[in-house]
Amino acid sequence: MSDAIKHECGISVIRLLKPLEYYKEKYGSAFYGVNKMYLMMEKQHNRGQDGAGFASIKLDVDAGQRYMSRVRSCQQQPIQDIFAQINERINKELKEHPEYEDDVALQKKNIPYIGELLLGHVRYGTFGKNSIESVHPFLRQNNWMHRNLIVAGNFNMTNVHELFDNLVQLGQHPKEMADTVTVMEKIGHFLDDAVAKLYKEIKKEGYTKQEASAIIAERLKVSKILRRAAKNFDGGYAMAGLLGHGDAFVLRDPAGIRPAYYYKDDEIVVVASERPAIQTVFNVPYESVQELDPGHAIIVKKSGTTAIKQILEPKERKACSFERIYFSRGSDKEIYQERKKLGKLVFPQILKSINHDIKRTVFSYIPNTAETSFFGMVKEAQNYLNKKKEEQILAIGSEITSKELHDILEVRPRIEKVAIKDAKLRTFITQDDSRDDLVAHVYDISYGSVKKGDNLVIIDDSIVRGTTLKKSILRILDRLSPKKIIVVSSAPQIRYPDCYGIDMAKLEDFIAFRAALDLHKDNNTMHVVDDIYKKCVEQINSKDKDVINYVKQFYAPFTAEQISKKTGELLSPKGINAEVQIIYQTISNLHKACPKNLGDWYFTGNYPTPGGNRVVNKAFINFYEGKNERAY
Repeated sequence: MSDAIKHECGISVIRLLKPLEYYKEKYGSAFYGVNKMYLMMEKQHNRGQDGAGFASIKLDVDAGQRYMSRVRSCQQQPIQDIFAQINERINKELKEHPEYEDDVALQKKNIPYIGELLLGHVRYGTFGKNSIESVHPFLRQNNWMHRNLIVAGNFNMTNVHELFDNLVQLGQHPKEMADTVTVMEKIGHFLDDAVAKLYKEIKKEGYTKQEASAIIAERLKVSKILRRAAKNFDGGYAMAGLLGHGDAFVLRDPAGIRPAYYYKDDEIVVVASERPAIQTVFNVPYESVQELDPGHAIIVKKSGTTAIKQILEPKERKACSFERIYFSRGSDKEIYQERKKLGKLVFPQILKSINHDIKRTVFSYIPNTAETSFFGMVKEAQNYLNKKKEEQILAIGSEITSKELHDILEVRPRIEKVAIKDAKLRTFITQDDSRDDLVAHVYDISYGSVKKGDNLVIIDDSIVRGTTLKKSILRILDRLSPKKIIVVSSAPQIRYPDCYGIDMAKLEDFIAFRAALDLHKDNNTMHVVDDIYKKCVEQINSKDKDVINYVKQFYAPFTAEQISKKTGELLSPKGINAEVQIIYQTISNLHKACPKNLGDWYFTGNYPTPGGNRVVNKAFINFYEGKNERAY
């Protein structure tokens, strides 16, 4: 609840299949691709607001002409910033050279960013890094057009150390041990190798060096390069790449952890992290946008030929369920229904908590992203009441009076906008007491929305750390004098770190972990914690495929209800008058609501790749040893 969960990132690839003159004639501008990319990135800004980047490639330019352009920003509004820079440059050229205005050939030749192949990226900064050097796309440059590589992605690799060592063994000297750099250099190595082999073959066939370039572009097998490069990748990823001569690809991980969708017609090929972004920007129906299968890549050759190729053997589908609960845009047809169902399925637990007293209960939500699950919860409350009303009316029978009927029908769920988030308040005072007082005012309440002695039910997407709940929200809600505050999470208890993109890395950050730790202390079972630590340490040098997630044993002695109850105790501020209860979605109901996205490792510890088990054990070792660092 208002605990900002960050993750990496959103991608967009647009390939214009017609000459730029076509778009000028049909849509009035040769900047059609740039305009569409701006919209694609804005429609995915929910996936990252700490940085944004744009790259473009022009096809078939003469030697000596610039054919690749890139612009990146980590300003406060990075998408607007990069397109302001692009527009400023375009307008400057058009002002200084009026002859470009209606001449697309001159525009393409002289104005940067106008190309047939475009790549956009939005990102959240992770582990404190938010410098321009961390912003995608990344660029690997070479004088050979084919060896230029631009990469951007929504991914995190659990085995970045292994990938780094592989590059060193190949004789390379990577500039840093970051997953984006290692992935790009891995692809780049096999791209170099493929180009060199093709060059030798073509030379043997009698072609000149100059003639060889165009033939290399035709014969280059991007799928083969990706198979060789991705062989040892362990992580969740949807990564996009552009080659200097005009080939493009988007590769999705074998478990389908990170999302990717595509659309193609005779004018464009577009790939993105979000389906509704494509639907809205290109005005196409839901059915026309396809999901890229796990382990597959969509590859667009310079010629415009588009193919879906299997790169890696698909694993059991473990698409990230957090995409459905929280990250992805709720305007997606399936996601909207799934979020409503999450609210519906958690209602029986709420009904039990309020002792079936809907008359004395107010329903609300925080933050706005929880609104859809709130609708599902309220609709189920209405269904419950309708059933009760039917029973009451039938029990009275034909003798029912108008007043009795009115009184029965008058009962409905009480829905209020209880909490309002104010503009972000700057906590510029560093002393803890003063700072906490400022944090406590991040939210305001609608006075009079709750009567003294009511139950107050507040639903949220997830409860991760609980910090803002304790320091701000619960204190403010208590001013309304409810008898009981029930905080509902449409997601289950987050117990394990994620290592595939979401920025949740430390066990002690999770309120569910802290609650279980307190239960161990209460039950004098801290020896279990010691034993888990020893088992984790024993596995440090084991191969990933042999590592077992021993952190599951940390939670095993307790039921989900016990952990939820203890969570309520930990999050109740001192001096609060209302009883506080925390309700979490069950894992079985999560799977019912999101049947196609069964990736649930942050809830269950069932990691989809071997690297996950190593990461969670390392996170436990860090906790036990008091190291405040990430496990990957």
